[in-house]
Amino acid sequence: MFKLIFNNKITKYVFYMVIALLSVMALFFIISKTHAQDFIHDIETKTFDVRQNIIAKYKKVSDDIVIVAIDDASLEYLLEEQGEWPFPRKFYAKIIDYLEAQHPKSIAFDLMFIKSIKSKPKSDKILSTAFEKYDNVFTSINFDNQSEEFRKPINLPPYLRVNINNQSYINLEDSEYLKFINCRPILQQIIDNTENIGHINLVRQTDGIVREVPLFINYKDDFYPHLALKVALHYLNIQDKEFTITPSNNIIFADKRIPLTNYGTAILNWYGESGRNEHSKTFKYIPLWQIVKNMNSNIPDENLKDKIIYIGTSATSLYDVKSVPTERYLPGVELHATLVNNIIDNNFIKKTSLKYDIFMCILVAIITGVIVIAINSAFIAFLGIILLSFAYTFYTIQAMLNNNLWIGLILPLITICFVYTTTYIIKYILKSRDFEYTYKLATTDGLTNLYNHRFFQEQMLINIENSKRYDTKFSLILIDIDFFKKFNDTYGHQAGDAVLRQVAEQIKKMVRSTDIVCRYGGEEMSIILSNTDHSEAVITAQKVCDSVASRQFKLSNTLERNVTISLGVATYPQHGSTPTELIEYADKGLYKAKENGRNQVGQAEE
Repeated sequence: MFKLIFNNKITKYVFYMVIALLSVMALFFIISKTHAQDFIHDIETKTFDVRQNIIAKYKKVSDDIVIVAIDDASLEYLLEEQGEWPFPRKFYAKIIDYLEAQHPKSIAFDLMFIKSIKSKPKSDKILSTAFEKYDNVFTSINFDNQSEEFRKPINLPPYLRVNINNQSYINLEDSEYLKFINCRPILQQIIDNTENIGHINLVRQTDGIVREVPLFINYKDDFYPHLALKVALHYLNIQDKEFTITPSNNIIFADKRIPLTNYGTAILNWYGESGRNEHSKTFKYIPLWQIVKNMNSNIPDENLKDKIIYIGTSATSLYDVKSVPTERYLPGVELHATLVNNIIDNNFIKKTSLKYDIFMCILVAIITGVIVIAINSAFIAFLGIILLSFAYTFYTIQAMLNNNLWIGLILPLITICFVYTTTYIIKYILKSRDFEYTYKLATTDGLTNLYNHRFFQEQMLINIENSKRYDTKFSLILIDIDFFKKFNDTYGHQAGDAVLRQVAEQIKKMVRSTDIVCRYGGEEMSIILSNTDHSEAVITAQKVCDSVASRQFKLSNTLERNVTISLGVATYPQHGSTPTELIEYADKGLYKAKENGRNQVGQAEE
């Protein structure tokens, strides 16, 4: 079988492809039985972060998004004017009036105006009036799972809800990322005065990093949109409150497509470094103190016209920071601005399906198998596998950069290593078996399955060297089948071949496994007995002679005959110090056996 595999090129390739595919199946079986899915998933998300960091610098944010940051400097600047944080609500109303005078597209607060100790009804009224006055001002609400004993769930007005036509298999009703039982309320006056309210819930994964956001929250069996979604729809002049999730897990509206995960969340596509420094590659940051200074001086800001203005905290003391793939500490306001930008750019990440990842595993497994087959050099083949791994990694990076596709990386790389290892093991096992087969062909007689004459000569030299080194003896028995020519002439050559095979089998049964039985030539055979003196060798020779004579040999299906053999014995160093001398002495004994009537062990004259 092994010879067929290695001599037939097509068969060899098919065989290795089967090995590669079986390796993939074995790998998936091992993963499923060892519960390694979570570990692989965690590593895969880390590779997502690495890829996002690589490609982020090639992506540009929208110039229409501006962040007004409540940073540490702004807290210090406004300390005397507004007092300590949180600032009075009427202060934000003044900010709204000033910013509206600049004619922005929208103003979004990544702040929750909840009831607080410092809040005053009059101040709250001024702020809620500002929300009623302008139809492009948005604010935040948050959903959680606090028990009813801690906080009684509030009822939200119908105009804050959206309708979802779910044609997918996403379970929107019970998803752990979408369903919440409670709501942290903001000022009721604001809720009553505007429908521009959206949630700001995020999804933190087990490592604490935010990669996904829920675009809709299920609360009391109704759905409420994310603040960023509302801001983006306003920017795009889309008034829809009806959303359809297609069977392929996509939210479609206008010319936008938002792919969702199986949990109903959207994976964000991140942009370069934060805009909080002078080398900003992302959103433009304006500190709040600068807005206040311009407002107090009645200085207009032309740069805010038609912009989406997001107002939120970036001060470290306020602790509204998130860990994201591209930054360890990112202000929450910039995260929400990223979501808005993703919607505007149609730039969300889509995770490929498990079927696609399995297909890629099979593909790289086949390529790995081809490399192992086609390249004989182990070092070159290893370099080929390294190149394949780098090429596949580069492919996944390009797919994320150009097509927003998150293609699985870890499982295919594990597949490459696993298939490379298993196929190489199989390859060298088969090569070893093929070497054994070739070696057997070179050293074995095809008819009798005994070692051939060449091997006999090699073993004679080896035994002489070993006997010299360790001061031991070994013996040689030469055997000749009596009247063998008569068998051939009387019964035919096939009968003669049958006799040779059966005599050879009988001789092998009568000697030790360490003894070497060879076909010396024609009807002659030989036995090399290691660590055996002359008397022991003669006894063994007699046992072999008696064993052959005591049985009948099958010449054909209907014919059996007795066969006898003649034998001669020589021992090193007693009868010679070279192969030639030992063979000559044993041959003399064999000749004596024939002279004395055959079917016996002959003794050469000393």
